[in-house]
Amino acid sequence: MRGEDEQQTLMYSYVTLAQRIPADHPARQIRGFVDRALARMDTELERLYSTTGRPSIAPERLLRATLLMVLYSIRSERQLMEQMNYNLLFRWFVGLEMDDPVWDVTVFTKNRERLIAGAVSQQLLSAVLEEAREHDLLSEEHFTVDGTLIQAWAAARSFKDKADPPAPGAGSGHKGEVLLRDKVESKTDPDARLYKKATADKSVPSYQGHALMENRNGLVVAAEASLAATVAEREMALKLLDRTVAPKEKRKVEQKITLGADTQFQEEGFVQGLRDREVAPHVSEYVKGNLGKNSLKAAERADERRPISQRKRKLIERVFGWSKLTGPLRQVKLRGLQRVDWFYRLTIAAYNLVRMRRLIPIQAMAA
Repeated sequence: MRGEDEQQTLMYSYVTLAQRIPADHPARQIRGFVDRALARMDTELERLYSTTGRPSIAPERLLRATLLMVLYSIRSERQLMEQMNYNLLFRWFVGLEMDDPVWDVTVFTKNRERLIAGAVSQQLLSAVLEEAREHDLLSEEHFTVDGTLIQAWAAARSFKDKADPPAPGAGSGHKGEVLLRDKVESKTDPDARLYKKATADKSVPSYQGHALMENRNGLVVAAEASLAATVAEREMALKLLDRTVAPKEKRKVEQKITLGADTQFQEEGFVQGLRDREVAPHVSEYVKGNLGKNSLKAAERADERRPISQRKRKLIERVFGWSKLTGPLRQVKLRGLQRVDWFYRLTIAAYNLVRMRRLIPIQAMAA
């Protein structure tokens, strides 16, 4: 029998918002990770706000909403607010009930600087890693490092000659060479630099994102964005390593730290920096051309763990691939190194959440 096309709306709904989200939906497990991470950050978030005045929108909700932008490839806060007006999944994930009004889009603009000043994205990344550590997902000995190009929100035509270019030997090129990117500056994003990773590529306004990955499950344990420069990857690699790995005098006797990397890191100063830290340099070597740049000793080249590190090294490309194809890092829509760095770490935290969802069974979450 044909059903009636009734137009009368119901006055009440007896199905809660949480009941409308399928029990096996990926967002449920990710929301659980995020809630526990935010609970760990409660004290730090409390310090960012005054004890007097009108209550603000909870920073936990702002962070969940920003994570939604990364996870669902939403282009802007304005589009996110439009989605939250009718998307029940988004409302549930953020923490809004069905009848709650959505925020004005300027809420993000006004609160972003507060969250950036409080290094909240780094705190979130650290809190997510604590969850992974509790499930024994992190390796404390074997790591991989790499960097990627992040296209800036600036046009090449916005670059004009600097009034005070750097002196010879103080540039961002090899051995301080002054390059074009040191002589010009964007009028819309002064921190962006014209940069290319390969000779055949076209120089574009860019930043660089750096990541240190543990090799057991491919989770990123440290991340930071920097100005685009030839030596930035190697300098940031040592910085991230120092931030993550305990000094050699505080390590366990049996600990043998390894670091895998591609040929971009095949440089004597970097390799020596790893030796000074007692970290095995599992760096890929040139097999044709540039053979003089190979800096590994025979014993380092013969290390039986080195082929394993080189196989695991490819996992880090998944991080950058996801961040640019699914996430928003193909061209970041924030300007200034501090903002780009904040958003880059938030994107890396989102990648870890997606990766952890596949590594931790749902039964373990319910236990």
